[in-house]
Amino acid sequence: MSALPAERAGARAVLRQPFVPLVLTASQIGRLPLGAAPLALLLFARESVSLVVAGALVAVFTAGMAVGAPVLARAVDRWRQPPILYGSAALSAVGYVIVSLAPGRPLVIGLGAALAGLGTPPLEACLRALWPALVPANTVHAAYALDIALQEVIFVAGPLVTLAAVAIGGPTAGLYAAAIFQLVGVVAFVRAPAVREWRGTSTHRHWLGPLRARRLAVMVTGIAFAGAAVGSIPVVLTGYAEAAGDRSLTGWLLAAQAGGALVGGLLYTRATPGGPRRLPLLAALFAVGYLPLLIAPGTAAMTVLLVLSGVMLPPLLTAVFLNADRLAPPGTAVEAFAWIMTAFSVGSALGAAAAGPLTDTGVRVGFAFAPVAALFCIAAMAATVHTRHRAREPRSRG
Repeated sequence: MSALPAERAGARAVLRQPFVPLVLTASQIGRLPLGAAPLALLLFARESVSLVVAGALVAVFTAGMAVGAPVLARAVDRWRQPPILYGSAALSAVGYVIVSLAPGRPLVIGLGAALAGLGTPPLEACLRALWPALVPANTVHAAYALDIALQEVIFVAGPLVTLAAVAIGGPTAGLYAAAIFQLVGVVAFVRAPAVREWRGTSTHRHWLGPLRARRLAVMVTGIAFAGAAVGSIPVVLTGYAEAAGDRSLTGWLLAAQAGGALVGGLLYTRATPGGPRRLPLLAALFAVGYLPLLIAPGTAAMTVLLVLSGVMLPPLLTAVFLNADRLAPPGTAVEAFAWIMTAFSVGSALGAAAAGPLTDTGVRVGFAFAPVAALFCIAAMAATVHTRHRAREPRSRG
């Protein structure tokens, strides 16, 4: 695919390419359960079990996704995208149905939640492996940034879809909506010729997969700390909102941070791709964005600070995915992307768990966790850059 002039590189240049609007839209629809399913599971389980048990069932779903993502991605790397996407979506749908048929039976709900999580299609990793085949070389970085920015919409729209479905058809409808959106997204995604034509690289596969590349493993560790910083914020904001006398503020404040991330991602589509040395700088800017939250000001000022704290997440993730493409051994790109997402999710869960006791001590103490976690992210990104082994240039697959 021929390169576009530098001045045209950006979101518009990406969206002009054939089938890009299709795969982006289909991927967004198929990934909507990432934002919708946890709330749907929580609302359904809460009808018959305690809040503690309901929360545990959501954790089972999240753990299933964390385990399933790299396994499914490894299968994609070895074979093709369509059969893995269809099979995983079907397994996940079965999990949602099992949950819906077992009100008041926590063990059965847990089994269904685990299957729904394990079968979550690796659409995010599959899409990011396709970008070099879908867009010109000088806009691959813009495609990553646009994709990551638009992902924020999932975490705003997902809960709204669940609430609408539950209002219309009850708690079970929220589960069915998640399964249907996932299936529809996968079917639409596979319609793109690039998806059907993509093939994994034939290569000897180490049991560690892409993580046998030391620099990649260090970078994945760093992104887990970034996830911990991000995951701590909803918990702390809940404490902040309760102290302000209105728990419903939490949702609006999180939406403000997601809005900042959307803006940051869209702006970063205009940036030059840069090299690995940009990683520590972006991680540092990401950390700096969380420091003003320690002030814990009034609601209006806090909204502004949260917008600013979200801006640097998409640029950091964009740089991480670009470097994962350089660092991953041949034939392991999709799995490498999946490990990044798994590390971020696991880190986010651990950050949320750590933030609870800290926030009980004080809201400012809770807000202090994010910049501290981000410091470890900076250290990991610096170690990634200064490891002696040189990274490869990005590869075009498919």
